[in-house]
Amino acid sequence: MTDAQTAAPEILRAHAETAYADELQALAAVDDRPRPPSWRLSPWAVATYILGGTLPDGTQVSPKYLGSSRLVEIAVASLATDRGLLLLGVPGTAKTWMGEHLAAAISGTSTLVVQGTAGTPEEALRYGWNYARLLADGPSRAALVAGPVMRAMESGSLVRVEELTRIPSDVQDSLITIMSEKTLPIPELNAEVQAIKGFNVIATANNRDKGVNDLSSALRRRFNTVVLPLPDSLDQEVEIVTTRVRSLGAALELPADLAALSEIRRVVTVMRELRAGLTQDQRTTLKSPSATLSTAEAISVMTNGLSLAAHFGDGSVRAADVAASLVGAVVKDPVQDRVIWQEYLETVVRNRPEWKDLYRACRDLESTN
Repeated sequence: MTDAQTAAPEILRAHAETAYADELQALAAVDDRPRPPSWRLSPWAVATYILGGTLPDGTQVSPKYLGSSRLVEIAVASLATDRGLLLLGVPGTAKTWMGEHLAAAISGTSTLVVQGTAGTPEEALRYGWNYARLLADGPSRAALVAGPVMRAMESGSLVRVEELTRIPSDVQDSLITIMSEKTLPIPELNAEVQAIKGFNVIATANNRDKGVNDLSSALRRRFNTVVLPLPDSLDQEVEIVTTRVRSLGAALELPADLAALSEIRRVVTVMRELRAGLTQDQRTTLKSPSATLSTAEAISVMTNGLSLAAHFGDGSVRAADVAASLVGAVVKDPVQDRVIWQEYLETVVRNRPEWKDLYRACRDLESTN
């Protein structure tokens, strides 16, 4: 057996606490500020980890979130209270990314996660049972299977609840006692689990899902809500997309010319104009498609373009490499969105001389469909 065959497989995407272990260690070494119970870092150090900066020893901490520093400070301060943190925003505003990095910096682990869906059972937020043991020995602590929330309570850690509003309302409300009393009753054993200091909940919700499973007023009161907005400016959004595409390109080992990502500005411009319903020069009113056209979708378009350029091109990302994914991101409804896209293509893209290659690439795609 060769060395290549015996080598450990490489992880596709490491958890935040692993990928940025050096930064977290460097922050802990210089962090002499007060830390809330069970926190690995002080609130100042957590905010520095999220926002980036230069430490006194010269260590460079990379920014994990490019946006309002005040929003980050509010989020971190909320987790130091007895109320949970609800990160609210449209898809693609880095809610999950922010939650993961907050959990990594504060608790040292971001893996205590409940993924919310329409089928999420109450057991996912409480506990389950090992039915073989339950049948053999009856209800006992050994037969109980602790879920992420219970494990977080027992260890004084943060637990993440993704897409909280997708969870059925009656299941959501099982969090109320946990968050208000910091206690998880286990009536089958006439027992309870009391949270260790440091326990808290980070939840995310898509505000476009309003009305799917609205939070009850009782549960909403248990959270401090921070709304994560879309990037304010074109330059800021371009910087976010560039940073993430470079990171993903390196992780996926795509041998493309990262210096040639000039297409990013055009892709971001298209998405900003269509979601705003107005061109950048504010001269032309546009119809907006049904798609969200978030920053995350721009990242996806560019990453796919990077892959095409690396494996089927000359390594430089060009209009033809991003056109297919761009059209796919915009046209979610094959009838209404296609009409909106065609109108944008003919009235905006076609009339920009520097965008002739993008117009031609998109028209070529139409002719092949």
